[in-house]
Amino acid sequence: MKHDVRYRVRHDTAYAYASDVVHSHQLLHLVPRPAPYQECLEHTIDFYPTSPRRTDGVDAFGNPVTRVEFEYPHNNLSVTSRMLVDVHARPSVRACDTVAWECARDDLSYHSGRAPARAILEACRFRHESPYVRVKSAFTDYGEECFAAERPILACAESLMTKLHSELEYTPGATTIATPLSEVLSHRRGVCQDFAHLMIACLRSRGLAARYVSGYVRSAAPRADGREERAAPLGGGASHAWVAVFCAPFGWIELDPTNDTRVGTEHIAIAWGRDFGDVSPLRGIILGGGTHELTVDVTVEPITLS
Repeated sequence: MKHDVRYRVRHDTAYAYASDVVHSHQLLHLVPRPAPYQECLEHTIDFYPTSPRRTDGVDAFGNPVTRVEFEYPHNNLSVTSRMLVDVHARPSVRACDTVAWECARDDLSYHSGRAPARAILEACRFRHESPYVRVKSAFTDYGEECFAAERPILACAESLMTKLHSELEYTPGATTIATPLSEVLSHRRGVCQDFAHLMIACLRSRGLAARYVSGYVRSAAPRADGREERAAPLGGGASHAWVAVFCAPFGWIELDPTNDTRVGTEHIAIAWGRDFGDVSPLRGIILGGGTHELTVDVTVEPITLS
């Protein structure tokens, strides 16, 4: 039986610059997105240098976003996000109860003279090529065995997730955000953002809707008997990434190809978009600074169970 879980999360990001940054604008996705399956009870963001000019809002995908401006010279920048989040168990969906993948594809196609339902129109935003996810026949071919004729879309997506998990090696440092997906597919190794981007590419290349979800996965497991601790999922200690697939008639269902699992109470969603570029935890424009060193540390601690 699945239970609700409360997490205390800390996300530290620090830049050390070779010379002074004279002026800096930063865009942050660090506030948990409101959703039926999670509730943020507390949240703070601390900065060094202190007291930047700050504006909170919502981006084009409905994600909470924070914009900050540092107007005086600094050679270090640190951002610490702390939150307390309740994550709720999600309803169980049987793969066999979702529509055939061809029907899902056809529902997302243009039909002259017919206005699409709002959910379909929203899903179409995540059907096409985006900056970090190309639509290519190589990705269609890679997932071919997962998409038998008239197979339910969720069964196809879960088969693709398992294929990626078994055939790609989770290798921190093997890639950067600039590594092309074709290279990831060729070398068969990468990190969570590569697993997510490649799965999205395979789905979109078949005309299906898939979005990139950024967040956290637990980095410390709850003790079931007071002695032994379950192994933590891959992707802890930093921001994590997974995939949401539009599966009629249930809507979006989230899958984690890095860990070969449906997303549940071990995951906390921060933001979603077309790919990593839409939901980067922190990115900005700086004047000065020269070279820099970046360090990131994330802890996701379960503190209570119900």
